[in-house]
Amino acid sequence: MSQQELIGESACGIVVKLTSGEVTPLDLLDALEKRISDVDGKVNALPILCFDRARKSAMELMKKPRADRGLLAGLPVPIKDLTDVSGVRNTFGSPIFRDNIPVCSDILVERLEENGALIYAKSNTPEFGSGANTFNKVFGATLNPWDTSCSAAGSSGGAAVALATGMAWLAQGSDMGGSLRNPASFCGVVGLRPSIGRVARTPKGKVDATLGLTGPMARNVEDVALMLDAMSGQHPGDPLSLPKLTNSFLSAARSGKKPKRVAYSPDLGITPVDPQVAAITRAAAGRFAEAGAIVEETHPDFGEAHECFHVLRALDYVGMEVLLPEHRELMKPEVIWNIEEGLRLTVAQVERAEMQRAAMTARAVQFFETYDLLLTPATIVKPFPVENRFVSECAGKIFDNYVQWVSIAYAITLACCPALSLPCGFTESGLPVGLQMVASPGCEAQLLAGAKVLEDVLDVRRTTPIDPRGPKSTC
Repeated sequence: MSQQELIGESACGIVVKLTSGEVTPLDLLDALEKRISDVDGKVNALPILCFDRARKSAMELMKKPRADRGLLAGLPVPIKDLTDVSGVRNTFGSPIFRDNIPVCSDILVERLEENGALIYAKSNTPEFGSGANTFNKVFGATLNPWDTSCSAAGSSGGAAVALATGMAWLAQGSDMGGSLRNPASFCGVVGLRPSIGRVARTPKGKVDATLGLTGPMARNVEDVALMLDAMSGQHPGDPLSLPKLTNSFLSAARSGKKPKRVAYSPDLGITPVDPQVAAITRAAAGRFAEAGAIVEETHPDFGEAHECFHVLRALDYVGMEVLLPEHRELMKPEVIWNIEEGLRLTVAQVERAEMQRAAMTARAVQFFETYDLLLTPATIVKPFPVENRFVSECAGKIFDNYVQWVSIAYAITLACCPALSLPCGFTESGLPVGLQMVASPGCEAQLLAGAKVLEDVLDVRRTTPIDPRGPKSTC
């Protein structure tokens, strides 16, 4: 195959070619290096490259029989610039850590490499992953390849853009308030926030931190399922991690199992939404009827989501207070705001927020006794101008803070549910829109099966990879 044909192939297709010997891991690295050279200067998705490390790993992997090279068999994967990879810069998008080089890899990276992944790049992220627009003082902004005047969202914006432009077949992202779902939506790819414990990672700060999780990103549902298989499994270093399931997530995605009853909500009762986004996602949800499902417009009660998330997010930032005395001038104002909000919290506020989260989770679990899936817009707006730090208003509603515009994602985070952003259509100006698909906690297999059914009905999975398209001011 030519390098261009390789770039356009699915991850599952590449793994078949690796295991058959049609291509080698070194062939893939060569193709990626060329592709990055050609297009990354236009979008700034992968600012840190480590091809020497990847080729060294490839040579070691190729000493093994092809059948023993793991699920990914030598498939290259980029890692978000918040996650430690041994010997590779990990800046967190912050000038404070511009030259930070970890000695040890995160558990997640070790697991991927055990399964045959080759780490060749770090993907761009906002400072400390804070904010749903990917820009920082170290590397600058990542641009949306559908229109480079637009935001790629965040915080896994670099990963989403790498996938959309053919600089990656699979990618790792992380998600607190939609940090892999939002960029997947804006860039026309698939991103999955899994259940708590599904993907083991090295605990940082708190052992039981569960707002922010790590998950897979790819161009289609089957590839996301493959990546989740390679990421998942129990590890003693992460006490919350879950054992690997008997059946693979890829087999679940390919099962053809159709949901019987699904719910759609344009707003979960807590947020405004752009009318065009609502129309596109409602139409996509309605097409589940073609697969024989009953589609109804309803949702669980998420009335406490704003108060609850504001408190628990701020609590997660308290540990960063040690950076303020010496580095305050290097940190973006949104990060400082989060830390200071956390420092003002009382025990009573934290206790109330934890109880609210438990109540929302219980209501969601009860809701999924009736409905197999809940569908919403993945984001409430279309891609916005990249120079805007965040979305300050929507449909005439002015938001109270810089994260409230992603509440349709963080409400699902609070309910502990796995959620996936699936490309479902385009705006009048040709920008992607994602449909958020949600299942009950622990039910990624059901979620992936339903997502693949709808993906087949919508038939939009071959819209990527694309060459970056210059600024058109369509956002």
